[in-house]
Amino acid sequence: MYNIPQAQEKFAALIEAQKKRVTAMREQGDFVDYQSLNQIIIGICGGDGIGPTITKEAQRVLAFLLKDAVAQGKVAFREIDGLTIENRAAHLKAIPDDVLQELKACHVILKGPTTTPRAGDEWPNIESANVAMRKELDLFANVRPVKVPEQGIDWTFFRENTEGAYTLGSCGFETEDGISIDFTVTTTDGTQRIAELAYDYANRNGKKRVSIVTKANIVKETDGKFLRLCQEVAKRYPDITTDDWYIDIMTAKLVDEKRRKDFSVFVLPNLYGDIITDEAAEFQGGVGTAGSGNIGKRYAMFEAIHGSAPRMVQEGRAQYADPCSMLRASVMLLSHIGYQEEANKLERALDICMFEEKALTVTGRDTGCTCNEFGDYVMRTIAAL
Repeated sequence: MYNIPQAQEKFAALIEAQKKRVTAMREQGDFVDYQSLNQIIIGICGGDGIGPTITKEAQRVLAFLLKDAVAQGKVAFREIDGLTIENRAAHLKAIPDDVLQELKACHVILKGPTTTPRAGDEWPNIESANVAMRKELDLFANVRPVKVPEQGIDWTFFRENTEGAYTLGSCGFETEDGISIDFTVTTTDGTQRIAELAYDYANRNGKKRVSIVTKANIVKETDGKFLRLCQEVAKRYPDITTDDWYIDIMTAKLVDEKRRKDFSVFVLPNLYGDIITDEAAEFQGGVGTAGSGNIGKRYAMFEAIHGSAPRMVQEGRAQYADPCSMLRASVMLLSHIGYQEEANKLERALDICMFEEKALTVTGRDTGCTCNEFGDYVMRTIAAL
């Protein structure tokens, strides 16, 4: 528990740390040009729980699609262990130092779910591996597509990944008289780069609307800055319609059958993005069907958006885990590194296997097929395209 002078000192230290982060942002160069690399290294990091099972299956499908590039030495896979909750707890670190160095030796990473301890768990209260990785690799954009053609849904969310309520989520403290304080951070540099990425994506992909989501009427300084700076970036794209919504009404409009078809690209702060993308994924079949990309200038990481499901492992059901989320993330990975034809094939095969033909279904139990069987189904479908 802090007295007021101690709280002031801690707050000052937090501001100094953020100033250093802003300086580092400004010193970064351009995005990696993957086509100029002699070899693209894809790190495969299974995580824990069902993570290794579904990540291995996604790697198998990626290797099938990229077999020629691998044979020519243009692409290589590198398996990275060490993000299990047991290893992280033993090192008392969200990402042990040796694992972080292995991750930094890759260009892109396919990462399985990882367990984040909660109060009352058997594990020490270490930071989320996801949050730590986003900060360490400066993966500032969380990109999540949601597509349900029969309902007219084709959404892409650009969630700011390194600021907002999450970046200082473990830095709050309690002061005298039982007053607990947490912090949220919005920087000019951080907001501009997520807005620029969202509008550039919309422009390059023929998207005609970008919706800015905040609570700027109540959270006036940080959300107000986010809204204002996004609107400034929007002025550079006069052919794209820009609107802004408050997070509470946006959650309602996504379930409004008359309005939800109007939305296309969203840009929003970290916490709101986390909540609303899980809601959006339900339209596609749940978080188990959705993947996401975490994009920075030097690194990129692609992952499922669901958790590690330790209960499935405890009950001996890991082999029945659904790999679709990791396969959707693999579509994004392929596109990101310039293998668009392969990305299109995988996306089309998943649409067939998950929604159209559905010859096999993953249920998470022995009532459905195994993860491996579904991977085989996807590869047979790709081969037939």
